[in-house]
Amino acid sequence: MNAFWIILTGALVATSCGLLGTFLILRKMAMVGDAISHAVLPGIVIAYLLSESRDVLPMLIGAAALGVLTTFMIEFLYQKARLQIDASIGITFTWLFAIGIILISLYAGQVDLDQDCVLYGEIAYVPLDLWITESGRLLGPRPVWILSGVLALILLIIILGYRGLKITTFDPEYAAAVGISTVFWHYLLMSAVSVTTVVAFESVGAILVVAFLIVPPATAYLLTEKLHNMLLLTVGLGILTAVSGYYLAVWIDGSVAGAMAVSSGVFLLLAVLFSPSTGVLTQRFRQQAIPVPAQGYKER
Repeated sequence: MNAFWIILTGALVATSCGLLGTFLILRKMAMVGDAISHAVLPGIVIAYLLSESRDVLPMLIGAAALGVLTTFMIEFLYQKARLQIDASIGITFTWLFAIGIILISLYAGQVDLDQDCVLYGEIAYVPLDLWITESGRLLGPRPVWILSGVLALILLIIILGYRGLKITTFDPEYAAAVGISTVFWHYLLMSAVSVTTVVAFESVGAILVVAFLIVPPATAYLLTEKLHNMLLLTVGLGILTAVSGYYLAVWIDGSVAGAMAVSSGVFLLLAVLFSPSTGVLTQRFRQQAIPVPAQGYKER
């Protein structure tokens, strides 16, 4: 039963992150998730100082607030300061992360308070974090319920806002011309990314969240040129990664999160080699299959 809960948690995180990561990949903002994972540290410290508690809820609220602030700062530097998007991301997360370190050294130096103990969870411990009601009823792991709610919210945003997200992703100038707010859809997407990554950090760890945000969508990007197919492929690859990664971890007796991240990399490598349109080996096979004209033949 523990295996089921671990795989289900991994699949929920992979699906949630992958759906959002698809739009990040297409918008060339894939490293936003990694930036958020560093930039939320001040929010964690401030939440601790205000609540005087290391409970999960205030930590998540503080981290989520800083995650949203991170996206606003990145966009401000990109739009107003005219910096490149990668430079904006790098500046924002290093600056906020440094502020978090200073706050810890000044106000929480004697407290076991850092990203590792607050948000960098371990997916193998999910079956131990049970939700038990006041009447004593066991409802299963708490992270599964939280991540299911997050996934439902993401699906609602994508289903209802598919047209807006699609147009603002591929042709923001046209979207602005027809009256679709690019700013609204951008910040809605970034807010969803912030909340999803922060919630998932506490359950599965930052490395796995970033991997699921980037690798399955990038793999699907190599396999199709249609957005809806890319979304479906991303979900399928994410679930397959969660299953194969878990059994790889069991086989090698290693980290489950690490094995899932490695598994996602293996699928990406296979897509790089065998993608129908851009695969390295696929193109080589096609070149070898082209008949060579006989000697002396001249094309008219």
